[in-house]
Amino acid sequence: MRTLAVLVALSCAAFAQRHKIDEVDSEKPEGKLLQQIMQEADTAKKKPLLEQMVTEFPKHEGAAWALEQLQQMAVKGGDADQILALGDKLLAVDPDDPEAALQNMKAAQTKKDMALVKKYAVLTANAAKKLPAAEAESAKYYQGNADYVLFVAAAQSRDPKVTIELAEALRAQSPKGEYFNTIAGPLFVAYQQSGDKAKALALAEQTVAVDQSSEDILLFVADAWLQQKKEPQKVHLYAAKAAELMAAKAKPEGIADDAWTARKNGVTGVARYINGKLYYAETNYAKADAELRAALPVVDLRLKAEVLFMLGFANYKLEKPQDAANFYKACAAIPGPMAAQANKDLAGLRTQYKGIK
Repeated sequence: MRTLAVLVALSCAAFAQRHKIDEVDSEKPEGKLLQQIMQEADTAKKKPLLEQMVTEFPKHEGAAWALEQLQQMAVKGGDADQILALGDKLLAVDPDDPEAALQNMKAAQTKKDMALVKKYAVLTANAAKKLPAAEAESAKYYQGNADYVLFVAAAQSRDPKVTIELAEALRAQSPKGEYFNTIAGPLFVAYQQSGDKAKALALAEQTVAVDQSSEDILLFVADAWLQQKKEPQKVHLYAAKAAELMAAKAKPEGIADDAWTARKNGVTGVARYINGKLYYAETNYAKADAELRAALPVVDLRLKAEVLFMLGFANYKLEKPQDAANFYKACAAIPGPMAAQANKDLAGLRTQYKGIK
């Protein structure tokens, strides 16, 4: 991940004055004013002269030069509104000015205006891509800043709509960037929170093809494909990988022990359930029995009756009638749609096998 230290190391090349004046004709009014500005060392006296240049000679190349200096003064003064106003004027003259866009992006970040952050991050990145090859280091600096700001804003936002907007902008502007895969996790969660299952699945499928480090994304894909009867080998692989990842994870700092136990149990239970259910559908009852038995102590209550029922039938097929009966009885004790069928199958077991309790 790009660090601030790297970005700062590149900044020297980036901060060179972009708007220059080729020639000053002191015989003309604008030339006299430019000469006066250049000779003035006092910032307080220089500022109104720069503003005069912009107002009186807006089409002269000196206007862009003056606007750049005025924006730099606003940056030093920390005036976000002035930075934005001057940056907009400068971008109106030169839409491909990466420094003006960058300073506006930072000002928008200070104001916590995410719509403007996105706007100027995109402008900064676009301008960076248009820089000539000789300015490759500057291009990296501007692109890196634009990507980093979008990444941080998207990852830290608690509003799924904002996260989606910023993360999608980031992935669009840097499809080969270092944050493309890193932002997938927060974006995936935001899609889920916003109820967009189609985009969540599309992103999850794209992600697991190159990165299998998120147990949540692995389980989401595995469960979706289980329901769609798609890619059974990968369903087994992803479910097993999710359980493996969870088993190897240490408790993060700041998480209560009971909350972490619930998290581990939840992920492990679903992973084992998915694997067991698929093995059950494949009539591989031995593997189904192993996975579902592992799931049973930790699976969510919503799935427990189904797990018990599948265990009952699997053990019947494995010729373990007493185990089958025990699972059916436990299933029948849980109110719900499976209770009646479990009682019916239990009665059939007792008819077939004498002495079943």
